Amino acid sequence: MDQQDACDLRFGQVGIANVRIKRVDAAALCEELERRVRAAPQLFSRAAVVLDLSHLLKLPDDGTVDALLEAIRSAGMLPVGLAYGTSEVDALAQRMGLPLIAKFRAAYEPADGGSIAPPAPSAAAAEPPRRAEPVRQEAEPAAPVSTLGAQHYEGTVRSGQQVYARDRDLVVTGAIANAAEVIADGSIHVYGAVRGRAMAGAQGDEKARIYISDFRAELVAIAGHYRVFEQIPKDLEGQSVRCWLEGEKLLIAKL
Repeated sequence: MDQQDACDLRFGQVGIANVRIKRVDAAALCEELERRVRAAPQLFSRAAVVLDLSHLLKLPDDGTVDALLEAIRSAGMLPVGLAYGTSEVDALAQRMGLPLIAKFRAAYEPADGGSIAPPAPSAAAAEPPRRAEPVRQEAEPAAPVSTLGAQHYEGTVRSGQQVYARDRDLVVTGAIANAAEVIADGSIHVYGAVRGRAMAGAQGDEKARIYISDFRAELVAIAGHYRVFEQIPKDLEGQSVRCWLEGEKLLIAKL
């Protein structure tokens, strides 16, 4: 039996998860996503997800893609579209009546419409931004965060509320409640307790950092790489911490 993971799961800047398929196996995908839901039901149950087929050497046929979408639904998540990619993916999305989500576009446009090509400038334009989905219009991978000053938010970010700092860092002088989200294209600094979610580098900036003065978060993420905490490790709970990426590993340490 193939032991390779069926998918990668990452988060975008508005809390939508990206399910990147690594092998075409609907049963394995369902089992893997069910495990994620069981581990963190408040986070993953009925979570909106985008199906990303960009890392497959060959695009599956319509029936197979439909089976993958059904596997996501069966696991308790809600597929909302396909990740923007090649012209083949565009045609597939049209046939299946699904939107393309530009912020989860494939990294490169393969020259032959098939396997992933080396990095090269792409002439493909991103889909127009949809309401409530702040996305970039350019097709190339996002550049580092601009020199805009940090966005400041004073007070508590309440449950169900979201604060998003586009193209800049975010500084919060207050607490982040359970089920609240703070998101930034740059780094995040929180001078208070974080009990909800903090997601930095939302446009892919892997040099982004997260600094929290009272760590109690349910999720932290940088450039889509995330860690979920059902229970905070005792040595980190309530501590001042910093979060950063080393390769694809998200690390957390006390300040």
